[in-house]
Amino acid sequence: MGFLFIFFPEEEEKNPNFSFKNSSSSSSSSSLLISKAQSTISICVLLIFFTLLLFTLSTFEPANSLNQKRKPPNLKFQALQGMGSLYRRGTRAMNDLIVAHVIESVTEIELKMFLRLLHRSGITSKSDILFVFSSKSSSFDHAIIEENKSFLKLINGYYKYNKEFVISSKKEKESGEPIWGKKIRVYEDFGNSTELTLTRLSYGSVVGFDMGELDPENSLSGFLDHVPMSLRRWACYPMVLGRVRRNYKHVLLVDVKEHLVLGDSLSQLKNRSPESVILTTLPTRKKNSDKKPVNSGFVFGGVRGVRRLANAMLTEIVRAITQHKKRNLVSESTLFNQLVSNEFVLKNVNLIVSGESTHELSSLTGLMNLNSKSGSSSLSISKFPIVRRGNSNLDISYVFKKYLCSTPLDSIAYSDC
Repeated sequence: MGFLFIFFPEEEEKNPNFSFKNSSSSSSSSSLLISKAQSTISICVLLIFFTLLLFTLSTFEPANSLNQKRKPPNLKFQALQGMGSLYRRGTRAMNDLIVAHVIESVTEIELKMFLRLLHRSGITSKSDILFVFSSKSSSFDHAIIEENKSFLKLINGYYKYNKEFVISSKKEKESGEPIWGKKIRVYEDFGNSTELTLTRLSYGSVVGFDMGELDPENSLSGFLDHVPMSLRRWACYPMVLGRVRRNYKHVLLVDVKEHLVLGDSLSQLKNRSPESVILTTLPTRKKNSDKKPVNSGFVFGGVRGVRRLANAMLTEIVRAITQHKKRNLVSESTLFNQLVSNEFVLKNVNLIVSGESTHELSSLTGLMNLNSKSGSSSLSISKFPIVRRGNSNLDISYVFKKYLCSTPLDSIAYSDC
């Protein structure tokens, strides 16, 4: 008896299913791997993007530091005898010179505000401006050039808005060419005729020197390890005043950091001798003090007198340093007051000490409030030809905002009005 075994092809039927399942599972696993890879790549890309974004934000520098890295302006002309920088050439030769020293701690904003107020004071219509810097600074160059451009916009606006212009257009007599360059000639349109004439508006030149040019040997370096600008500036004055002594009658020495010029103090020298020097006093906290200290940061007088005073001050500095045990503690203000009290040393200088103290910046706030209540758009600053910043925390740009933006021309000339 035999057995017949019949084998059904079950395995053959299962194999296709198994292969199909394997193929489907492999395809699904491969797609899963692809999706995982894509998600991983996306996460990596996002991480790289956020890393670059954070790095960019962390290394982003503020506007002030960017301004400091601006390209230095191209100052084509030198001020005098191959030295200095000529920022602006005036319209004519001037009788008065303003020498403003810029100490190391002065900021670009402070310099711009000083120069803007100086332009608006009217004193630049008959004076040249000479800045003395501790060292070359492209940021200061940019600040001066920017303010000069704004001032010239006001000048140009005068011809279009004659009645609204605040600077006097009184025609000056012919006085020769400025020491810093040739006279500017412009086209002026009067009626139907246009002719080449001398400009009617008068404004002075603006130049700048660093102390290394005016005192190349650093005269006081042999006596002090570090010579501050408050002392070294007295070594610069004799040289610069000696070179221009035949070109100017009066000179004003002013500290940019501590003072703001709002009026014409040089008008007090009209009938004074060339040896006259006028000093102002500083307010003192001592109620019973009969003698107020004089202000060494604001000195004006005849060129001859101021030059003699500068020479005497330089000698006094050297004498005090050699006699003082702690040389680095020598105070410029103390030495200046000692010099002023020594009549024998200054016997060839007609020294005049004003009884009125230099006004503090805070004294203008009351005047501002009165003007704002009365509807006046400008400050009555005729009583304040010079103000001292002092220890006030007032924002200078805020204090003088209404005064500097009082006319429609101001909004054209100044971007912050």
